[in-house]
Amino acid sequence: MDIFKGKTILVTGGTGSIGSEIVRQLLLLKPQAIRVFARHEDLHFQLMQELVGHEDVVRFVVGDIRDKDRLALAMEGVDIVFHAAAMKHVPLCEYNPFEAVKTNIVGTQNVIEAARVANVAQVIGISTDKVTEPESVLGVSKLMAEKLFLATYFYKGNTETKFTCVRFGNVLGSRGSILSLIKKCVAKGQSVPVTDPTMTRFFMTIPQAVALVLEAARGGKGQEVFVLKMPAARLGDLVKAAISYYSPLFGKKPSDVKTRIIGKRKGERMHEKLLAEYEIPLALETKTMYILTPHGDAFAEYEATYPASPVRIRDKGFSSEFARKLSGKELLALIKEADRYHE
Repeated sequence: MDIFKGKTILVTGGTGSIGSEIVRQLLLLKPQAIRVFARHEDLHFQLMQELVGHEDVVRFVVGDIRDKDRLALAMEGVDIVFHAAAMKHVPLCEYNPFEAVKTNIVGTQNVIEAARVANVAQVIGISTDKVTEPESVLGVSKLMAEKLFLATYFYKGNTETKFTCVRFGNVLGSRGSILSLIKKCVAKGQSVPVTDPTMTRFFMTIPQAVALVLEAARGGKGQEVFVLKMPAARLGDLVKAAISYYSPLFGKKPSDVKTRIIGKRKGERMHEKLLAEYEIPLALETKTMYILTPHGDAFAEYEATYPASPVRIRDKGFSSEFARKLSGKELLALIKEADRYHE
C-alpha cells in the first residue's frame, strides 16, 4: 500500500458511509493530503469533528460532482481519485430518474474529464452489483457509469490516467441500510417491514468493502472492473438475526418484535448477480474477486499481480441465489461488527 504514501488524494462523496471509511483507512497509509469532496455541509462538519487532529492532512471541500468547474478546482494537483459520490437508493432513483442520471452518469463523466485535464494518475470508481442485467434506474445509471470508465480506453490520447471500477453488493451498516431500519423499529416497538424473506443479497461490512477497494487500487491496470466476492444471505435470515441482536439492547425479547411482509418494491429483484452472463467469458477469478477485463487477451497482464484463472462457466457462485449463504452465527457477527462500527 505504499502507492498512497505522500500522495494527494481526492474522495468524492467523502462524507458518505463508504467515502468516509476510505478517508479513515487512507489516513493510516501516510498520504500527503486527502481532499473530502461532498455537497452536504452537516456531514462535512460531523466528519471534521471525528477527525480532529488530522487538520494537516484532511481538507474539506464542499461541492457537487454535477458542478464540473468546482470539481476541476478540487482536482488540481491530485494524484489519485476515489469516486464514491452517487445516488444509491433504489426507490429514490425510481421516483427521480433524471436526478440519478445527473449524478451517476453526468457526474461520473465530469469526474473523468476533470481527472484527465488534471493528469491524475488513477481514478477508482465505486459501483454496485445492481448493474448486472439491471432492472432498476439505479442499476442502469451505475452500469452507464461503469461503461464511461471503460470507454476512456477509446479516447486516452496522451493522458496517463488509469480508470478502474470496483463492484460490490449491500454494505451492512452503511447510511440508510436495512440494519438502521430494523434497529429503529425494534427501539420504537414497531413491526419490521420485510419485502420478501426469500429474497437474497450479497453482504459485507464497510471496512471489508473499503479494504478491498484499496486493494483494487493497488492492482488496477486501467479499464477494468474488480468485482468483489461476498457471501450471500436470505433477507428473512438477516432480519431474524438482526432482531435477535437488537432486541436485548432495548430490553425486549426477539419474540416481542413482529415482522410484516410488504412485497417487492419497484425496481427491486429477487436475487443479485456479481457478473452478467455476457461478462463471464471476459472475467478472471482470484481468491477474493473477479476481474472483468476489457479484452479477452488481457488475462496475461494480471498473472504477475494475482494468481488468477478464467471464471468457471458452470460455477453459479456469482449469483446470490446459489452462492454460499451466511449462517445465523455469521450474520450475528457481521451485524455486531457493523453496529459497533457506528457506535
